[in-house]
Amino acid sequence: MLSVLEIIKRTTGFLEQHGVESPRLNAELLIGHALGLKRMQLYLQFERPLTEAELAQIRPLVKRRGGREPLQYIMGETEFAGLKLKVDRRALIPRPETERLIELVTAQFAAPPATVLDLGTGSGAIALALAKAWPEAVVTAVDKSAEALALARENAEACGVAGRVQWVCSDWFAAVPAAEKFALIVANPPYLSDEETAATPPEVKDYEPRMALSAGANSAADLERIIRAARPHLAAGGLLACETGIAQHQALVALATAEGYARAESHADLTGRERFLLAFV
Repeated sequence: MLSVLEIIKRTTGFLEQHGVESPRLNAELLIGHALGLKRMQLYLQFERPLTEAELAQIRPLVKRRGGREPLQYIMGETEFAGLKLKVDRRALIPRPETERLIELVTAQFAAPPATVLDLGTGSGAIALALAKAWPEAVVTAVDKSAEALALARENAEACGVAGRVQWVCSDWFAAVPAAEKFALIVANPPYLSDEETAATPPEVKDYEPRMALSAGANSAADLERIIRAARPHLAAGGLLACETGIAQHQALVALATAEGYARAESHADLTGRERFLLAFV
């Protein structure tokens, strides 16, 4: 019978052959998930022989990862800003860099904003993180994908904030009443072009929703729409906060200024690249 350590080594080699980044980490996480063990628990059982039933649980997960299905989809969850979120192919996997957007936004308000609008909510990551951070705020989450909104609702229930988030199926502001204003509008829209999307790893281009990745031929198209349309929906002293692509960032900061925002700020991600736009009215 094969031991836990032997299976980890074999799985690592298999994943490496199939081009998976960090194959050892992926192997440990997959095997731990199949066995219901955390990584430290797995380490303490390295010499334990695995039963055929346990191997039968591990094999299909490893095969899926070898096919370059994202680890988060296989495990069915990911962590974001202290929340455990369900993830599947209905929505984009929340990225760690987007946690920086949450930090930047929450630092701008001495008191919680009364109203928050999250555009393109996907799994609900940003909306739910802000609802957790600001229990007094009324959060509205928008997505044009009904499937993504269904996933976001499931996450809201699991996070205990379902009663404080309103859900709107809309193409950006299309279904948001013209007179409705918000203290904060936050958006992490698609900011890749079709060409850039086609060049992403298989985990991205073959599994994540294309509508959540690509803005079309013009990678900045959705961000430009949001910057132009958001200002009338911001209350006095309100803030628009966006995650952007690196190459388009400075042009979007300039667009916010040209559109009449009182102040447009550029903020770097954790690698030092300018990625976040804060535009104040």
